[in-house]
Amino acid sequence: MPVHNADVAAVFEEIADLLEIEGSNPFRIRAYRNAARTVRDLPREVGAMLDEGEDLTELPGIGEDLAGKIKEVVATGTAAVLEEHRKKVPKTLPELLRIPGIGPKRVKALHHHLGIRTLDQLQKAAQDGCVRVLHGFGPKTERSILDQLKGRIGEEKRFSLAVAAPYTEALIDDLKKSPGVLQVVAAGSYRRAKETIGDLDILVTAVSGSPVMDRFVSYPEVEEILAHGATKASVRLACKLQVDVRVVPEGSYGAALQYFTGSKAHSVALRQLAQQRGLKLNEYGLFKGDRSVAGTTEESVYAAVGLPWIPPELRENRGEFDAARAGCLPDLVEVDDLKGDLHAHTKATDGRNSMREMAEAARAHGLEYLAITDHSRRLTMAKGLDPKRLLEQLEEIDRLNETLDGITLLKGIEVDILEDGSLDLPDEDLRRLDLVVGAIHSHFRLSRQKQTERILRAMDRPCFTILAHPSGRLIDERAPYDVDMARVIRHARERGCFLEVNAHPVRLDLTDTDCRIAKEEGVMLSINSDAHSVFDIQNLRYGVGQARRGWLEKKNVVNARPLQSLRPLLKRTMTKT
Repeated sequence: MPVHNADVAAVFEEIADLLEIEGSNPFRIRAYRNAARTVRDLPREVGAMLDEGEDLTELPGIGEDLAGKIKEVVATGTAAVLEEHRKKVPKTLPELLRIPGIGPKRVKALHHHLGIRTLDQLQKAAQDGCVRVLHGFGPKTERSILDQLKGRIGEEKRFSLAVAAPYTEALIDDLKKSPGVLQVVAAGSYRRAKETIGDLDILVTAVSGSPVMDRFVSYPEVEEILAHGATKASVRLACKLQVDVRVVPEGSYGAALQYFTGSKAHSVALRQLAQQRGLKLNEYGLFKGDRSVAGTTEESVYAAVGLPWIPPELRENRGEFDAARAGCLPDLVEVDDLKGDLHAHTKATDGRNSMREMAEAARAHGLEYLAITDHSRRLTMAKGLDPKRLLEQLEEIDRLNETLDGITLLKGIEVDILEDGSLDLPDEDLRRLDLVVGAIHSHFRLSRQKQTERILRAMDRPCFTILAHPSGRLIDERAPYDVDMARVIRHARERGCFLEVNAHPVRLDLTDTDCRIAKEEGVMLSINSDAHSVFDIQNLRYGVGQARRGWLEKKNVVNARPLQSLRPLLKRTMTKT
């Protein structure tokens, strides 16, 4: 069975979790987590790299030992060290890590002091008030645990787009090799660029007698066949992703693609529009009585009810029909519209590549500029920059820009927003920069009023360009902090600064709805990779997907501007008195 990068990363993450629960050496734990991130972010499958004889030790943070373990996982699907540590930790204990805010250290405390091994035991302990008395927990954490458990016990496993993508792309490539296949496309929430997907819908057109369904259920990664028919089949892959495949006639392709793309709310509204015209719409086509009037393409389906084609990312029944009728659907931003990336890290702090390597990677992705925004001193775990090291980095950027061709490095920093709203570095140091990216990395549990005021005060500093990952959420890991986002957006408009659409698949922050509010308020956004390695720049596509779901156009995105047009915008954010 093929092993994907996400599978290797999952093995390393589980090893790190188990080691942390055991209280192992933090440097060893960090090595596994960094290796997981490196492998997960690779643009190529490590299996293919090994087949081609590539040296994995050339990857950032991968030495001989980890390279050997990657090879072991690719060959066997697991690692001896993982199996060894699974025997030391109760089998159900890692399930507790599913609860946002419950990391390995807290799992260890819950197990050691309360004997908790399962989610049910955790729920009972929290209900009995036993959790709050543990050091590092308290009543608020206990309430949060209970709130999380109400919705999470027994819920379906969901996959981020970045994790689902390699499985999806590999399966589609395989199905296309089946004799008689004409088209294969992913539909559902994957096509709509939702933040996470529960299962995967794939649509196929093929000539009569094509063995594509037999090929599908025989796919090497299939763990369980849930259904197998001539036109419909469903399986569960070894990674636990459920995949449903449907084969439809060419004449029904457009109607089926629209139907299986969804969303349900959008499709219901579209069927109602069809009914108002005396038509019937289903996955087989658009019909007037028994006569088909449209369905070969999606465009024909929408045109038959008097509408232009609506991009998949907008299909949530959130005003797209009114916009389509009025002829004012947005011309959504594309990946190729981005001219630069305004949030990236190097190995000067917690990145894994040099400044030159990051610049060359950005250029290879077709970008014209890249802002180097390493962390400030407050983030000690990331080796954040103090004023002296920042000055040294700025001098290095000047020297490097003299030698680079086709890419310009901008001088920036991701400066911590402190609890009182001040910034982690003095104004006189920040004024040396082209831009300042402000971010919250601590005190996530402040009250709504305090958290909001904290951000507003930071925006009002003389040098403030972009609010990074504005809600602080980590999807399925950490809830957003309590903040009045509408007020933050309005203040950004008044201040003249920008908000980030952080493209990291675990963040995708701003949310799609807040992106749209920002657009309506006239606030420009910056779609940034927050890259910590040369591989992370490819995540810009997920940020663009999020921006498209938020109705953003090229004109709404500050880093869709060429450098010459960008510089005056940046300068205005750095000269407030």
